Amino acid sequence: MNDAVRCSDPPRDQTCTTAITIVTRDASAAAIPPQPDLARPKESLMTISASIRALALASLFVAGTAAAAQAASNPLADSVRAANDRFKDVSVAVAEGYAPIPCASGIAGGAMGIHYVNKSYLGDDAIDLARPEAVMYEPTADGKLTLIAVEYITPKGPAELQGHLFSFTGAPNRYGLGPFYELHVWAWKVNPTGTFADMNPDVSCDTMSAGK
Repeated sequence: MNDAVRCSDPPRDQTCTTAITIVTRDASAAAIPPQPDLARPKESLMTISASIRALALASLFVAGTAAAAQAASNPLADSVRAANDRFKDVSVAVAEGYAPIPCASGIAGGAMGIHYVNKSYLGDDAIDLARPEAVMYEPTADGKLTLIAVEYITPKGPAELQGHLFSFTGAPNRYGLGPFYELHVWAWKVNPTGTFADMNPDVSCDTMSAGK
C-alpha cells in the first residue's frame, strides 16, 4: 500500500491505471485458494486408519499399565502380599485349617475364585493381616491353583484395615453366614475394577471346582 502512487499526483491517468493494475493483480492472486492434493486419497485414508489403530492400542496399553501399577504400588496390597505369600502353596493353607468352598460368580460378571476358608478365624472378631479368613485361588491349565487374593471377614463393624473400609453384607446371604463386613485384597492378580473390589472381571467360575 505504501508504494502505490496516489491518483491526485500527475500524470493522473497513468498513475491511476498503474495503481488499478497492481491492486487487480494482487486481488486476483489472493482470490485463488490453494488446491487440495487429490492424487493420493487412498493413501490418506490408510494413514488415518493406521493412526486410529495405533491410538487404540496405545490406550489399551496405558490402561493395562495403570491397573498393574495400581496393584503394585498399593501399600496395603504390598503388606498383604508380604504377610501371606506362604499361601502360594495351597498345601500350606490346608495345613493351617483352610478348606475350599464353591466358587462365587458376580451377577454382572466376573468372579472371586475358589475360597479356602478358615472357620476358626470366622468365629472370632479379630482382623489379622497375616491370618485372613479366606484365601482365594484360580486354577491354571495344568490343574494347579494360583493364589490371587485374600479376604478379611468380621461380624463387627464398621471395620477397616490400614484405612480401607470393609463392605457390609447382610443376611441371609449365599454363604450361610450372619451379617458381616468384608474386604478383598487382590494382592497377586490385578483387578481392573480395583484392588479392593469384590469381583474380578478377569476371573471365571466356568471351569472351577472347589474340590481341586
